Amino acid sequence: MDGGGREPGWRPLAGLRSALSGRSVAGQVFLLQVVIVLVLIASAVVALVLQVRNDSTKEAHNRSLAVAETFANAPGTREALSAPDPSAVLQPRAEAARIRSKVDFVVVLNTDGIRYTHPKPDRIGKKFVGTLEPALAGKSFTEEIVGTLGPLVQAVVPIKAPDGSVVGLVSAGITTENVGGAADRQLPLLLGAGAAALALSTAGTALVSKRLMRQTHGLGPSEMTRMYEHHDAVLHAVREGVIIVGGGGRLLLANDEAHRLLDLPADAQGQDVAGLGLEPHMAELLASGRVANDEVHLVGDRLLAVNQRPTDLQGEPSGSVATVRDSTELRALSGRAEAARERLKLLYDAGVGVGTSLDVTRTAEELAEVAVPRFADFVTVDLAPAALSGDEPETVMTLRRTAFSGIRKDAPLYKVGERIDLVASSPQARSIESGQSILEVDLARSPGWRAQDLERSAQVVEYGIHSLITVPLRVGPLVMGVANFWRSDKPEPFDREELALAEELVARAAVSIDNARRYTREHTMAVTLQRSLLPRSLPEQSALDVAYRYLPAQAGVGGDWFDVLPLSGSRVAVVVGDVVGHGLHAAATMGRLRTAVHNFTALDLPPDEILGLLDEMVSRIDQDEAEDGTAPITGATCLYAIYDPVSRCCTVARAGHPPLAVARPDGGVEFPDIPAGPPLGLGGLPFETAELDLAEGSRLVLYTDGLVEDRERDIDDGLELLRTALAGADTSPQGTCQAVLDALPPRRTSDDIALIVARTRALDSDRVVEWEVPGDPAAVAQARADATRQLAEWGLQELEFTTELILSELVTNAIRYGGGPICVRLIHDRNLICEVTDSSHTSPHLRYAATTDEGGRGLYLIAQLTQRWGTRYSPTGKTIWTEQAVS
Repeated sequence: MDGGGREPGWRPLAGLRSALSGRSVAGQVFLLQVVIVLVLIASAVVALVLQVRNDSTKEAHNRSLAVAETFANAPGTREALSAPDPSAVLQPRAEAARIRSKVDFVVVLNTDGIRYTHPKPDRIGKKFVGTLEPALAGKSFTEEIVGTLGPLVQAVVPIKAPDGSVVGLVSAGITTENVGGAADRQLPLLLGAGAAALALSTAGTALVSKRLMRQTHGLGPSEMTRMYEHHDAVLHAVREGVIIVGGGGRLLLANDEAHRLLDLPADAQGQDVAGLGLEPHMAELLASGRVANDEVHLVGDRLLAVNQRPTDLQGEPSGSVATVRDSTELRALSGRAEAARERLKLLYDAGVGVGTSLDVTRTAEELAEVAVPRFADFVTVDLAPAALSGDEPETVMTLRRTAFSGIRKDAPLYKVGERIDLVASSPQARSIESGQSILEVDLARSPGWRAQDLERSAQVVEYGIHSLITVPLRVGPLVMGVANFWRSDKPEPFDREELALAEELVARAAVSIDNARRYTREHTMAVTLQRSLLPRSLPEQSALDVAYRYLPAQAGVGGDWFDVLPLSGSRVAVVVGDVVGHGLHAAATMGRLRTAVHNFTALDLPPDEILGLLDEMVSRIDQDEAEDGTAPITGATCLYAIYDPVSRCCTVARAGHPPLAVARPDGGVEFPDIPAGPPLGLGGLPFETAELDLAEGSRLVLYTDGLVEDRERDIDDGLELLRTALAGADTSPQGTCQAVLDALPPRRTSDDIALIVARTRALDSDRVVEWEVPGDPAAVAQARADATRQLAEWGLQELEFTTELILSELVTNAIRYGGGPICVRLIHDRNLICEVTDSSHTSPHLRYAATTDEGGRGLYLIAQLTQRWGTRYSPTGKTIWTEQAVS
């Protein structure tokens, strides 16, 4: 027999007939399959016959009942029972219904059981065969009986009169011969299907036997046994372990080399690999069945290279085959490669995980966390106080413990936040002084380190910390502190390779800490500048009760600003604005806008003109800065409101700013329709004002977009939250501010927030008097007299002389240089306010009169006798006003 194992005279057909004989396994399988198929076919025939007959009987019950009920309730059936000859009327109908419904009979009978209809006319008039009592009681039913047509299934249904009484009966039925016919008709089909299944099983068995013979190359049992012995000898002779594991994790086969390499017990075959005492990682690999390519595993004192493949890739039985090769000679090289890989991984993780924020303390904490426990058991970071505040340290001999991370929290090291005054002999001081890293192999024998704190150093040594690496946190010549790496659990001290790794790790972290320090310095400068540009206190005034909140952006200084500015006539201006961008440029621009608003407000202009002047100024700034390459500030927004407590009128204009919110005293909240206007800096577009009549106690809410809008919340949702918060808030401005911030909690925002709540007040009518003065110089005396009388009513007699002098000068000027009508108004507020209004738009100017001039000294005297005076214009003229302090 040659290597193919095939005899010279072998013929496929003869081999197939031999395989199908009863002496072969294939033949026995074939006979068994034939028996099984025959049994299944017989069982299916019996089951089908029984099922079909059962289903047919049920169908007969249902169909006969449906036909009987339909005929009983058909129009004319009940009336035909009262006809002189019911059979003549009902027999044709019954036969037609029987034919259409495919039942064997439809019989109508009276309550005595006498038939009116029947398929066989000779049966009409005879007694009905079957049960009538349930139907006479008014119930429909079905039954199986032997009738005049033979065994049958019939249904009996009552025919009821309108009053519910039974006046007749209808019976419909199907004979048993027709019920069972379906099963008889399907039996040949079933037998044909069984014959086809038997033929297919025979062909399948033949194909399987042929394939089996092809795979065994026609070998007989003795040849197969001899080949198995050869394979078994080769399997146990190779110097490579072979392991076969079944799908359940049980060891199916292991050759002698596998027993030796893995130290398997003699009875290992058939046991679960998890219970063979293997290394956990090795047991897990063998049990998993996953693909492995030259994976190196440490087993005992050997390094084993493992290759594994699952055996179920092509539909074979589940399991895996693994080969194990001894590669102990690669152990040293593998150890060094693994250490290098771990160090590279540590440096990579440090590059990704250190410096994720621009906070000095957090960056130091990230450095400590990334090195524990992979590199050191404990890590501490000590920084100079100046570095924590953003400055460049001039001396680093005094440090503050900034970060700590360790495998345990009870190490007797300095706690976070403690101040550390370094002694010159300590490793930290020497590292800072030289700019080089220091390695202390044995802390117990390091007098310089122990001199830093004798008591604490003894506790550290007793705790088990035995080795230290100190690396200066240095960027160029700047030293900000030191990083300390402590080892306790690992008995080996730090070595020179680990010192180099620590230097690389700290060098990367030092850059991030320095970046955070620089950011802290710039952020502190910007915040300081911004807060210096915002109002430190609100001016005293009587028109509004004001509270505010300012929350700076966490990502950087923003350009939000606000102000409260007293105006003439007890009026108050409230302004809020927002500059696009962050940083020093935004803060400086905000200061310029706020200063401009102060200057423009001094002109006592209406809100729309104030915004127009701001728009022109921003456009001019953009033009100037465009030439220098500086980013423009186009897009700044502003809302300007003036409230008059005398008229309780609020005049508002806005330039691209979020709308003003008004909370009424009755709890209602609205966002008045105020024309938005373009943002400042677009130029060429006018601004419009809106006038609001406010009840006393109304709350004006001004804010910037950072309150109601961010990346996760749409502005419409924010405005709705603001409305809800204002509706349920305390009526006090302070309480309203808190309620708004509680309802719209600022997340880690990239924009700052300004919020101003101003509750309106109204001046009592008895504190404001106004009268018209005729355009006659003689009326000046009467104006003085009226003013003196009013001051007496207010108890301000000490101001009578100066008030008379002021009114004499202002009224005389209005009569002489202005035009009628001339109006005088006195307001008793925090100060005494005198106003004279005429129709002229010319403004008086303060000047020094020469000694020879007869006039020109009036305004000079007014300026000396009053706190403030000025002019404001209106569409109908101008108003000269003065303020005098009230003691």
